[in-house]
Amino acid sequence: MKIMLLIGDITTGGGAERVVVNLANALKEAGHEIHILSFYKKNKTIAYNLNENIRVNFLHQKSQKQVKNIFFKLYYKHYESYILKQKYKNIDIMIYNNCSHFPFFKNKNTKYINLIHLNFKKYKKRNNFFDHLVILSDKQIDKWKKYHKNIHVIPNFIPFISQKESNYKQKNILSIGRMVCNDEKGFLRLIEIWKLIHKKYQDWTLTLVGEGELKYLIQEKIKENHLKNIILKPFTKEIEQEYLNASIYLMCSYYEGFPMVLIEASSYALPLLAFDIHTGPKDIIEDQKSGFLIQDGNLKDFAQKLCILMDNENLRKTMGKKAKEKIKKEFSKEVIMQKWEKLFTNLNTF
Repeated sequence: MKIMLLIGDITTGGGAERVVVNLANALKEAGHEIHILSFYKKNKTIAYNLNENIRVNFLHQKSQKQVKNIFFKLYYKHYESYILKQKYKNIDIMIYNNCSHFPFFKNKNTKYINLIHLNFKKYKKRNNFFDHLVILSDKQIDKWKKYHKNIHVIPNFIPFISQKESNYKQKNILSIGRMVCNDEKGFLRLIEIWKLIHKKYQDWTLTLVGEGELKYLIQEKIKENHLKNIILKPFTKEIEQEYLNASIYLMCSYYEGFPMVLIEASSYALPLLAFDIHTGPKDIIEDQKSGFLIQDGNLKDFAQKLCILMDNENLRKTMGKKAKEKIKKEFSKEVIMQKWEKLFTNLNTF
C-alpha cells in the first residue's frame, strides 16, 4: 500500500514526532511504500533516525509560527487540504498525526485516518472529515464512540527492546521532555519535589533532558534554590546512554496522551514514578509493581515514594524488571504492527 504519514513539524523533538518515525520505519519494513509530509520545518534535520528510503516532503520551509497569520487562521488549512488532494491522488491511506489539519477536500480512493495522541477533552468537529479515528488507550473509547462510528485502539510501540539494562547502582534519576512555556511536562513541580529531598540525598543527581522556552525559567529556579545536583541536557538521538546511566525514571506531566518515554524507560528496566493523571501513565505503570502512580498534585507523596526507591536498590531492580516484562507483552513492535495491518486490511469493510 501507498501510505502517507502527516505531521505538523517532523523536525521538532517530541513524542508525536518519535511515533511517526517509528511507525514509518515499521511500515516500510513491512513492505509498504511510505511517504511523510511535514507541514512545517523549524529545524534543518529530523530529530529521530528515519529509514533513508523514506522520503520526507515539507509543505512549508519555515516554522508554524512564521506561517501563521489572519489568512492562515481563516482559510489556509482549507487551501492546504486542496493542495494535498490535487498533489497526492495515488495515496491509499493518509494518517494524520497530532496536527490541527484535516481533509476538507478528499480523494475518493484514499482512506483518511486521524491518529489522536491526546486524551479526550472536547470532541472536535474536524474529526468528522476522517474515515477512521485511532486512539491510544481504551480508557476513553466510550466517549469517542458517541461522536464517531469508526474508533480503533492502537497503542504506540517501541521499535526495539534493548538487551541492555540499568545496573541500579547509579545514583542518577532521569526525566525527559519538552520544556514548553505552559510546562505541560511538569518540570517546575519536579524541581519543587527535588527541593524536598535533595539535602538528604546529596550524592544523587537529577538529570533533565529537553529543550524549549521554559528552559531558562527552569535554570533560574535551580539557581534560586541552590540545587547544585541537577543537570540539564539537550535532546539527543543517542538517548540510550541517558537511560543506562539512570536507575529511576520520573514523569511529572500535567497531561499526556500516551507517553513514549515511559515505554522507553521500561525497555531499559527502569522503575517508574508518575502522577496519576487522566490518561497516559496508568496505561503503562502497574502501581506498586513496576513503579508508583501518585495522586496528581501530591508533591509530598511523590517525594516520599521517590525516597523509597532511592533507599532500596533491590526494589528498583524488582520494579524495573516488571516494567520491562509489561512492555514486552503489550507494546512491542510485533504486537502493535499486527493491529495496524488488521486495520488496513479491513478499511474497506467499515
